[in-house]
Amino acid sequence: MIETDGITRLKQWIDECGNIVFFGGAGVSTESGIPDFRSTDGLYNQQYDFPPETILSHTFYKKNPKEFFRFYRNKMLYPNAKPNAAHIALAKLERGGKLRAVITQNIDGLHQEAGSRNVLELHGSVHRNYCESCGKFYSLEYVNGTSGVPHCECNGIIKPDVVLYEESLNEQVIERSISAIENAQMLIIGGTSLNVYPAAGFVNYFRGKYLVLINKTETPFDSMAQLVIHKPIGEVLSECVLKKEK
Repeated sequence: MIETDGITRLKQWIDECGNIVFFGGAGVSTESGIPDFRSTDGLYNQQYDFPPETILSHTFYKKNPKEFFRFYRNKMLYPNAKPNAAHIALAKLERGGKLRAVITQNIDGLHQEAGSRNVLELHGSVHRNYCESCGKFYSLEYVNGTSGVPHCECNGIIKPDVVLYEESLNEQVIERSISAIENAQMLIIGGTSLNVYPAAGFVNYFRGKYLVLINKTETPFDSMAQLVIHKPIGEVLSECVLKKEK
């Protein structure tokens, strides 16, 4: 049965469950000032020489790395962003022994900054960058501080460890994510429209008791959930986790 205003019920379920998994998308980070690709003010609606989907593809990266990195620095890097209420609440749930894993489609590293430890990054992270020639790793600060195409000391190109269009997700991360969802008693999905595959298909592996969807708009999986809350994820988790601990 779908319930659209279930804060009290969600609090009760969180208290009841000892194996919770969170699966989140871009909506988790928008409250930290990081634009959602598909929102009205997001990257997909910005004027650029090429569509974002083209620029963020493996083919474009190889053919036109200079333009790729111009876009990447301007539109993908937000080094001053800070964790919001959603990130902080999830880290508290993990410290309390209730949350077993955070599965995220975001690449900003804000879950880790908030204190979450078991974070499965489906699309990689801007904080990891590696030389395609020798494999040496570089920080976000290093890449963001360069201009043009960043090069390693060996002169190889430094590539962000993020999954571009046409690239496959990391198999180990996929396996760990599916395993976490399969074994979860409760799966909370937040800040995602569940339209991006293969990640959206992970929901089908859930066999637990409570499936909760928290998103400002409807998703294709709403009818499958025991609870649907159409509110910002930070607002909901703050009400359920942070306020109750004061």
